[in-house]
Amino acid sequence: MQLISQESKSAAQPIDPFFRVEVLSQTANPQQLIYAAMHQDYAEAFIWDERDRFPDEAKAGDLVIKHLLAGNRGHYGPLEHPQIVLNCGFFPHSTMQQMRTHRVGVSFDVQSFRYTGQRIIDVAEGKRNIEEVFYLRPIGFYSDRQGKRYEYTEALRQQDLEWCLKGCHRYTERIHQGFSEEHARGLIAFDVRQHWVMSANVRSFMHLLDLRWKLDAQQEAQQLCELMWVHFANWAPQIAAWYEANRAKKARLSP
Repeated sequence: MQLISQESKSAAQPIDPFFRVEVLSQTANPQQLIYAAMHQDYAEAFIWDERDRFPDEAKAGDLVIKHLLAGNRGHYGPLEHPQIVLNCGFFPHSTMQQMRTHRVGVSFDVQSFRYTGQRIIDVAEGKRNIEEVFYLRPIGFYSDRQGKRYEYTEALRQQDLEWCLKGCHRYTERIHQGFSEEHARGLIAFDVRQHWVMSANVRSFMHLLDLRWKLDAQQEAQQLCELMWVHFANWAPQIAAWYEANRAKKARLSP
């Protein structure tokens, strides 16, 4: 795995100023690795001995597309070898739940509110911005699952911020009374922001995008996929270009 500099930053601009996705590590030359795995499937030789004759990263990506992806050939096993590890931050708890549902080939370590409740107390004591700790959707027009439209106004959003603040005060009161964090956390607003580390191989990464980047997915999940996509496209550019042209946001059945 290749360690990524802490200075690396996401290029996409999210709807929420706190949303972040950063790369912790990633397999070097992922498309070459996929090519090597694919090549060993039909090569007579022990491919280690041929590694100096492997195609370069871009050419390897083109060959992977030609022999594995184009025409829906469906042979996805070689895509499972390269891995990328992401740090996802400041997303609402509900988004974490949506992503964590899909664990096939994806691993998660999620911030626990049993141990990280100081932020809630900081809000109650005026030491931290409430919007850094809790997520509320931007003002604007929305629709429910039946298509009924409604407006989320600034006045309504302010009321909800006040509700979040009241929960922080109640949480702090219970902690000072000796309550455990896992007991007191039930009193705060549901969409407290949460950080996690997730790892995925190329196949499982695209699988996750198929499910959560489609146009009817909840907007926060789509935003997370947008930020994840920046890193995937930089990491495996030929495969990413194929995915964007053939599968992105099309809600196709995941392989």
